Amino acid sequence: MAEIDIEISEVAPRDGLQSIAPIMPTAAKKTWLSALAAAGIPEIEVGSFVPARLLPQLADTAELVAHTRVLAGPKVAVLVPNLRGAENAVKAGADKITLPLSVSETHSLRNVNRTHAQMLEEARRIAELIGTLPPTRRPKFEGSLSTAFGCTLEGEVPESRVVELAEALMAAGCDEVGLSDTTGYANPVQVKRLTRKVWAAVGRERLTGIHLHNTRGQGLANALAAVDVGLTTVDASMGGIGGCPTAPGASGNIVTEDLVFLLEAMGLRTGIDFEALLAARRVLAEALPEVPLYGFTPDAGLPKTFAPANA
Repeated sequence: MAEIDIEISEVAPRDGLQSIAPIMPTAAKKTWLSALAAAGIPEIEVGSFVPARLLPQLADTAELVAHTRVLAGPKVAVLVPNLRGAENAVKAGADKITLPLSVSETHSLRNVNRTHAQMLEEARRIAELIGTLPPTRRPKFEGSLSTAFGCTLEGEVPESRVVELAEALMAAGCDEVGLSDTTGYANPVQVKRLTRKVWAAVGRERLTGIHLHNTRGQGLANALAAVDVGLTTVDASMGGIGGCPTAPGASGNIVTEDLVFLLEAMGLRTGIDFEALLAARRVLAEALPEVPLYGFTPDAGLPKTFAPANA
């Protein structure tokens, strides 16, 4: 994989597909994942190990992990809500496991039916599970601090509580934590301030990534703030599909295609080939013709003056 400055983690196969009604056929998902890998996406969140009765859109996650593992390049990430999901993720061979811990306990109960104390216990048990594996087979374990910038159910989320739970996740055995603007409440000043507060508590090397939504049009501005402050991984979703089914009004991830163009135009290497990225978008559009895809750059095309940083 080419050397990169900013790692884009493509979350549409999980966050995007779980938020729409149509179920994308597994064969089409595999074609799409292969196209994303061919475009140079460095990390793909291929699904979530949750009961199929809750999210039938993601019932084929284990099969998709197996498919993506043999593709050249991308790390294979999955989301898990508990130890059982982590056991399935380990069995499937995922490279990265993310456990969501909502800083808003109301949202945590709505999203995973667990209190903070229960989720931290899940984190400890998952860390113990990973610790039993040979070092070469241990997936990276991230605790994602959901609703870190505000909650549609509780409103304000104290930054001190975000920091406290970041420390608790690290004490429970996570390798790293991530900040998630689940509800699209964040602004650039807040992104920088909260990042620095969490760094002060757990260390810069333990917080490198952020998950942003574009609910109020602040997604790219927040991504630039994250990059400017020093974060090196930004989640994005092809076509901007996604949101959070358990957070009312939380819609729209930032658009991968627009983020790639922005970063590359600024001279920051993503390792992603834009034309191949658009080809992957066409695979998605053909598989889900009834689902609207967003993004300014795919519609307008690349400017004649565009020179990718990878060139």
